[in-house]
Amino acid sequence: MKHNPTATANALAITGGIFYIACRVLVGLFPDLMYTIAQSWFHGIGMTKSGSWNLSLESFFIGLISFVAFAWVTGYIFATVNSQP
Repeated sequence: MKHNPTATANALAITGGIFYIACRVLVGLFPDLMYTIAQSWFHGIGMTKSGSWNLSLESFFIGLISFVAFAWVTGYIFATVNSQP
């Protein structure tokens, strides 16, 4: 069976988009918890709450589009490399 790298890239992009939207909703509902989680994912780096969350619609769409594009490219590269004999 031949593997289709585009299908893997599409699946990763859609999954990434769903996670991005879920994360945005969670930040809106639980900002302190999400801040704590983000800090833990960056190995406790000294992040400060110097300002408020930027939850503008423009920021959301820029992040969503760039994240989905990054996920698609990552999925395509992974599938292409993984399908080599």
